[in-house]
Amino acid sequence: MARFPALAFLLTHPSHGAMLFDTGYSRHFLHATRGMPERLYRAIAPPRLGPKESLQQQLERDGIDASHIGTVMLSHLHGDHIGGLRDFPHSALLCSRQGWNDLNRRSRLAALSRGMLPALLPDGFGQDAQWIEDLPSVPMTGVFEAFATGYDLWNDGSMLAIPLPGHAAGHYGLLFQATSGEHVFLVADAVWSSTALLDGVPPPSFVTSWLGDTAAYIATLEQLRKLRRDAPDLRIVPSHCDMHRP
Repeated sequence: MARFPALAFLLTHPSHGAMLFDTGYSRHFLHATRGMPERLYRAIAPPRLGPKESLQQQLERDGIDASHIGTVMLSHLHGDHIGGLRDFPHSALLCSRQGWNDLNRRSRLAALSRGMLPALLPDGFGQDAQWIEDLPSVPMTGVFEAFATGYDLWNDGSMLAIPLPGHAAGHYGLLFQATSGEHVFLVADAVWSSTALLDGVPPPSFVTSWLGDTAAYIATLEQLRKLRRDAPDLRIVPSHCDMHRP
């Protein structure tokens, strides 16, 4: 059986403080999948979560209390990306309206069939979340021109949410510049791994069509491959890949 990490990212903005990009797994995922039909999710993609491996516990180990996380941005609403969301009740929530509307119109079983577990979302999510689509829009230029539009998280150009359609409704990546000067593009599940990006290999079509839109996924993958060629110094980071550059 292949093992893949479920990465989440801690970022710090000089004015807005600490934020997260996704939350990975937690005990809430195990609770939400303890019964049927949700237990099928755990059977198909069984998580391995040690007693101190939730994101909240990892942050606490590093001296960061959950209450210090000002914002959580969700790349999309699949269970392995929002599993720890309830551990950050004091954080502002940033998510795609398109993704929320897609989830909200589905039955419990239909949501599960798309990899979503509504029980992982905090009560009042639809009223409390800020929608990415309502952020100031920025036309993308240069090597990012093919991505058309970004959404400015802090209205200062430091972090841009960029649509990466195909894997799920309302699927977004995050582009920013690290303190080292390196530009980083967190692409969530728009590509499965750095090797898949290098080789141009998408997941099997039955997976992409099951979770999202195969044609859109392949188009996004090709955009990312071109971006990698045109901007070789850009660090493109998928959410299920070891942190290395191919």
